Amino acid sequence: MSETRAHYAVKVSHSLEDAPKMAHWFSQNPDRAWAERFFLAYSPIWMALMAVMMFTGWTETFSNDALLGHAVIVAAPLLAVPAILRRGHNPSGHWWESYWFKANLYIGIFGFFGNYFGSEYFFDVLGMVYHFPNATTTLDASLVGQGDQTVPLIMYFYTHAYFMTYHTTAVLVLRRIFSAGFPSLTVVFFPVVFVVGYAWAWIETRAMANPLIAANFHYTRMDAMLAYGSAIYALYFIASFPIFYHLDEVAEKRWDLLKVSAAGLSASMLTFYLLDFTAAIVGRL
Repeated sequence: MSETRAHYAVKVSHSLEDAPKMAHWFSQNPDRAWAERFFLAYSPIWMALMAVMMFTGWTETFSNDALLGHAVIVAAPLLAVPAILRRGHNPSGHWWESYWFKANLYIGIFGFFGNYFGSEYFFDVLGMVYHFPNATTTLDASLVGQGDQTVPLIMYFYTHAYFMTYHTTAVLVLRRIFSAGFPSLTVVFFPVVFVVGYAWAWIETRAMANPLIAANFHYTRMDAMLAYGSAIYALYFIASFPIFYHLDEVAEKRWDLLKVSAAGLSASMLTFYLLDFTAAIVGRL
């Protein structure tokens, strides 16, 4: 009797393994799925914090230290909250091997590149203008770009929040499509990556370049930026989304911190090439 039951259990187990997997949005790696839900849940909060800054005119009245404080408040929960809620939940027992930490590391590397080097292309090619007279702490490239403008340090923290939301939503869309049966290496993959990347690029451009903060942030040719510049901005995500998609996607194939760092640097360098090639083709809008 026991042998019959054991045989039946094995048969059921094999049937479940062989059955087609249901289409899903969130990762089947529980560690990553928890972080994805948290990053999505936090997204409306950082958006509200940014909206408050715009509507209140804090960019004009806050000191440099106060602006930095606001920027840190926007970005810090992406690290601090998972560190409190999920510490010790990783199967290995090491918090730095958790997906939430690796995702922050990757986005931190990629976002740093986007501000330090990538901003110069937006200044000189796309006509982006920063004017934050109270944000006196700046950090940007010395030899890339004409150097007429600088990047306020606050942008590094804001970008971290933006990019975490962009990458998380992109992965969810890609996963939902491919788990429904579409092969990931066909003509479907990169069009989806471009559409999601372009959508976020366009939304950010429209949201940030508005009359409320026109004195601090605007484009000299907004129509061209929305039409063509958003496609150029999407180059960031064409380079990064496919790499980020695989970060700890399979629980049994977890990335170590060296691989995460190499992935973030690789996405940065790919974006650098794409931006420079595009600048050579389109010149100045």
